[in-house]
Amino acid sequence: MSAELLSGRRARMERITSESSVVVEMDLDGTGKSDISTSVPFYDHMLTALSKHSLVDLTVKATGDTHIDVHHTVEDVAITIGEVLRTALGNKAGIRRFGEATVPLDEALAHAVVDVSGRPYLVHGGEPAGQEYHLIGGHFTGSLTRHIFESLTLHAGICLHMRVLGGRDPHHIVEAQFKALARALRAAVEPDPRIGDAIPSTKGAL
Repeated sequence: MSAELLSGRRARMERITSESSVVVEMDLDGTGKSDISTSVPFYDHMLTALSKHSLVDLTVKATGDTHIDVHHTVEDVAITIGEVLRTALGNKAGIRRFGEATVPLDEALAHAVVDVSGRPYLVHGGEPAGQEYHLIGGHFTGSLTRHIFESLTLHAGICLHMRVLGGRDPHHIVEAQFKALARALRAAVEPDPRIGDAIPSTKGAL
């Protein structure tokens, strides 16, 4: 299973296992349109926010063994999004590469820094004690947030530093992180007209 580049910076992947069936299509040069259905309503809400605030057009259709647990489906969607993002980025010529955003949601505040480096890495911290045990929207446990970012960064080949700077409401804490990621990703994958088609690395490759 591998992602397919459709045109420009638009890619698609279908990933089928015994645990889930996932189809993701992404256009990095979109307007934030989304069509999301993962069978996990809160996750749908987060991915819709990710698309809207990154201006990445995103279609996600997923079914899985959610009668057992939503973990498999949530993880497999994040893996597939990561693979599609990596493919859509191509050789990364002409992008800004780095992006940063601090985003509030009422009392919650999250800070995200992205480096489209080709080297997957996640630093994630700052969530209040017990956040990982909260059940949000009836299905989504707080511990899935970190796992989503782990899966996405690994398969996209990006470095993400995500830190929660404040917050009380578990829903707000997760949503602020997704929106911060969206804004940082938008900045990182944007074309930089000053460098043209150059690769933003002294190595000459990312």
